[in-house]
Amino acid sequence: MRDTNGGAKRILTALVAAITLGVAAPAVAEAAPGGGWNDWGCRPSATHPEPVVLVHGLGANDAVNWSFHAPKIAAQGYCVFSLTYGTGILGPGVGGLASMRDSAAQLGRFVDRVRTSTGAAKVDIVGHSEGSTMPAYYLKFLGGAAKVAHFVGFGANYRGTTLGGLDALAKALLTSVPGLGAILRTACGACTEYLAPSAFLDDLARGGVHVPGPSYTSIVSRHDEVVTPYTSGILGEPGTTDIVLQDFCAADAAGHLSQAIDPNVTGLILHALDPAYPPACTPFTLPL
Repeated sequence: MRDTNGGAKRILTALVAAITLGVAAPAVAEAAPGGGWNDWGCRPSATHPEPVVLVHGLGANDAVNWSFHAPKIAAQGYCVFSLTYGTGILGPGVGGLASMRDSAAQLGRFVDRVRTSTGAAKVDIVGHSEGSTMPAYYLKFLGGAAKVAHFVGFGANYRGTTLGGLDALAKALLTSVPGLGAILRTACGACTEYLAPSAFLDDLARGGVHVPGPSYTSIVSRHDEVVTPYTSGILGEPGTTDIVLQDFCAADAAGHLSQAIDPNVTGLILHALDPAYPPACTPFTLPL
């Protein structure tokens, strides 16, 4: 893969560390503005009137998850903002652990902060992994649909994941080990919500994931090894757009985490936000 920003592999390594070891970049509440985003003095242009809010995945934070895509979105003239949400026992640098219902409320407060700061009536939301699932709940149940113009998810997950079959083991452990379920819900409420069936996923699916108002775009990869089956990220509902990366670019081998540093994902995000932007197929060979 051509490393278009000189550090894509380092970003992926940091993202893996954040998710698997609970080790993340030192910036925790929100990424520093040096990369062109989280500049609270930014004012949207007439060309791109909606600020873009970036929502990271489970176990990550905004500084790591968005180090590749955020500067490129900002370079197209968007005001770009991100947050680290849902932190817990692993400290302020590891997010997405809280119940997605609680994190959706936190996202709502952040969206209102961005709207107030920029004067924009609506924002666009772009999310990776849990950053697709949780905002969908915000749009459907917490009034977000009236405040969001475009919603784009990649590595998306709307129906839960089998984790390649490991969900059966996880459920067996939760059933057989007394008190383990309560401990897990405290440590990572989002984890149990992802294991279908769950009340959270049932609520999200009932009557359809999407609601009128925002445009919905879901980007998935056939090589996703975390969201299994990858079709859990396909909306398949009227008024939504589903994109399989390999249908757009056959030379894209992105898995789940590496979509965070995939230039094809960047192009598809920008096209979803502005149909006039022409995405291009770039060979990409990091399958993780």
